[in-house]
Parts: sequence; structure tokens; C-alpha cells
Amino acid sequence: MSQHFGVPPAPRRTPLTAEEKARGEAAFAPLVAEHLLAGGRFRITADTPEMVELFQNAARRVSDSLQRPVVSYANGRDIVITFGED
Repeated sequence: MSQHFGVPPAPRRTPLTAEEKARGEAAFAPLVAEHLLAGGRFRITADTPEMVELFQNAARRVSDSLQRPVVSYANGRDIVITFGED
């Protein structure tokens, strides 16, 4: 593999452990809920399937805690979480 002088290699992402995923979902759920209640929408960069899954699971937790439908839309770069139809 050749590398151009002065160009750093692309960073490699280490997959999250099951414990890290669970902690991430638990930590992000209150933040997502706060943004939804304040503005009805939460948007964040989620450029890997693993990050999309993490935020979708956080959205499910928010839906359960607020007892309201919450939906998420991912486009490969960002994920948008918002309230669904009642």
C-alpha cells in the first residue's frame, strides 16, 4: 500500500462494545428528549450504521419515556429524530 507524503492515513473506527452502546443510548436519550421537547426536532451527524443504530435506539427510549411516537430518518450522513403522528 502506498501512502503520499504528508497525507495522513484515514482514521479507523473501533466498533463499540455492547456496554458502550448501552451507555451511549442511555446518555443520549435525555439530550434527544430535551431537544424534542424544546424544538420538536433533533439532528446529529451519524455517518456509520453503528451510530445510526445507537441514535435510533436512543429515540426508542425517548418514545417510551415520553409516551409519544418518535421517528428517525437517516440519510447516510445525518439522522433526524422528531415526533411522529399521534
